[in-house]
Amino acid sequence: MRVEPVIREPRIPQASTPLVFQYQRSGIPIVWAPGTVNLQECRERLRQKKLHHPALSNDPNDPLNWSTLRKTLNFTLACLYVLFTFLATSAGGPAYNAYVRDLNLTFPIYTASNAANFAGLATGCILFVPFIHKYGRRPLYLLSLTVQLAMAIWSANMTTAHEMIPVNLIFGIGGSLSETIVQITITDLFFVHQRARMNGLYMLMQSTGVCLGPVAIGFVVDSQGWRWGWWWCAILIGATLVLSIFAFEESKYVPARGSRDATDEETSVFSPTSNAKPRASASDAASSHSIAKDTWPRPKPYRQRLALVTPTPGSVTHHFYQPFVVLFTFPAVAYTALTYGSLISWVTAISTVQSSQMIFPPYNFSASEVGLLNIAPFIGVIIGTIVGAPISDYSIVRLASRNNGIYEPEMRLYLAIPGGLISFAGLIVFGVGLGQGLHWAVVAAGSGIFSTGFVILADIALSYLIDCYQNVIADALVAVVFVRNGISMIIMFTLSPWLHGFGVQNTFICMAFVALAISMLVIPLLLWGKDARIATAKSYEMFTKRQAVYRHIEGC
Repeated sequence: MRVEPVIREPRIPQASTPLVFQYQRSGIPIVWAPGTVNLQECRERLRQKKLHHPALSNDPNDPLNWSTLRKTLNFTLACLYVLFTFLATSAGGPAYNAYVRDLNLTFPIYTASNAANFAGLATGCILFVPFIHKYGRRPLYLLSLTVQLAMAIWSANMTTAHEMIPVNLIFGIGGSLSETIVQITITDLFFVHQRARMNGLYMLMQSTGVCLGPVAIGFVVDSQGWRWGWWWCAILIGATLVLSIFAFEESKYVPARGSRDATDEETSVFSPTSNAKPRASASDAASSHSIAKDTWPRPKPYRQRLALVTPTPGSVTHHFYQPFVVLFTFPAVAYTALTYGSLISWVTAISTVQSSQMIFPPYNFSASEVGLLNIAPFIGVIIGTIVGAPISDYSIVRLASRNNGIYEPEMRLYLAIPGGLISFAGLIVFGVGLGQGLHWAVVAAGSGIFSTGFVILADIALSYLIDCYQNVIADALVAVVFVRNGISMIIMFTLSPWLHGFGVQNTFICMAFVALAISMLVIPLLLWGKDARIATAKSYEMFTKRQAVYRHIEGC
C-alpha cells in the first residue's frame, strides 16, 4: 500500500516576518520558513537533477565552487582529524587491566577520568567555537591537533593513576572541536542534498575511531605495552598535524566585493523564488554574464589559501553565551542535543562496562580480545551508514516531489523512528547478554545492533539541524555538544553506583527505555516541526545577522 507523506500545513502567523512567505503554486498555498526549499524550481532553474542550495556564487574562492579534488582533500583531512581524535578518546579501554596492574587504577578513578574528558569536551566548545567565526576554521583545527599531540605524549609517560584525570580533561578540551568544526566544514563545502552523506562519513570516521581504534590498541597493548598505544596515537595525530599545516585550506567564505550570487535576486536572508524578479532572456543572461565576469575575484594563491588566520571584523563576544539562547529558542536544536547527547552517552557506557567487565569470568578476555569486541559495533556502523544516509538523501527528493516540489526538513525525520527502535533493541540485547553471562557473541551482537541505530539516528538529527538553521549552525552545534557531553559526564559519574545498585542487566534495560523515549521525540517534530520553524523565523533572522559571516540563503 502506498503511504503518502504527512506534511502538515501549519497555521499562518498573523504578523509575518521576512523569513515567512506565502504564494500559490498550482492552486496550493505554500508557507515558507527557515529550511523550506523548492527542489523542483531549483532543479528547473539550474537544469540539474539535484538542488544547488545554498545558491552558487561567481567567486572562485567560494568553497562551494571548489573543484572536487580540493573539496576531497579538505574533507579527507577533516575526517582524519575526527578519526584520530576519537581513536585517542577510546584508546584507554583495552588497557584497563594494564592500568590496574601498573598504575593501581580503580574503577571509580577510571570513570572519573572519563567524566573529566567529557567535561573538557563540553567546555572546550564554548571556549573555542567563537574564534572559528572570528579567525576561521584552519587555525582551530591546527590548535586542536597540537593540544591532542601534547596530551598523547603525556599519556605515554604517566606514572600514577590520578594523572589520568587532568590528562583526559585537557584531552577533552583539545578534542572538543571535533564535534562542531567538521559540521561547519560540511556546511562550507557541500550543498543541502549532499550533507546527509557527508554527515554519514563523519559518523563513520567517528565510529571507526571509537570501534576499530580499541581493536588496534588492544593488540599494541599485548605486544608492545600500553605506553606504546599512546605513542602510536601521538604519531598518527602528529602526522595529521603536519599534513594539515601544508594542505588544509581555510573554508570560511568571506564574500569579496564584486562577487554576487549566481541567482542574484533575493535581498533578504531567506526568500522563495516566486518572490524574485522575472527571469531574463538567454541573450540578456549571456550579456550580463560577460560583463560580470570582468569583476569576478581572482583565485587566491597557495600561500593565501593556507593563511594561518582569516579574520573578520566585529565582536564575537555574544557567541560565548548565544549557544544557550539558541538551545532554548529552537526546538530542532533541543531535539538534536537530546538525541545526539543521549546516544553518545550510551556508547560510552557500553564501552566502559565492556572493557571493565569482560576481563573477569566467565570471559577472562585479554586486552586484544576486549579490543576485538569492537568489530561488532563497527559492522553496525557500516550497515547504518550504508542504509541510513543514502536513504535519507533519496527519500527527501521523493517526498518533496509528492509535496509539489517543496522540501521540508521534517521529511528527513521518518527514518528516525526505526533508528530509535533498533537502538532500543541493541541496548536490551547487550545488557541481558552481559548481565546473564551469555556467550560473548550475544554481547557483541547487542553492541552491533545498537551501533546501527546510533548512526541512523545521529545522522538524521545532525542533517535535520543543518537543514533548518544553517546560518547559526556553529552556535547550535556548541549547544548540542555541550548537552551531549553534559549528559555523558553525568552518566560516567553515576555509572559506578548505578551498576552497584542495579546490576549490569537492569542498568542497561533502564538505559534502553530512556533511549527509546528520547528517540520518540521525533514524533512531535513530525507533527509541529514546521509550525515551530515559522514561529522562530524572526529569531533565526536576528541570530543570522549577528554572525560574523553568513551565507546568503534562498528558498529557491
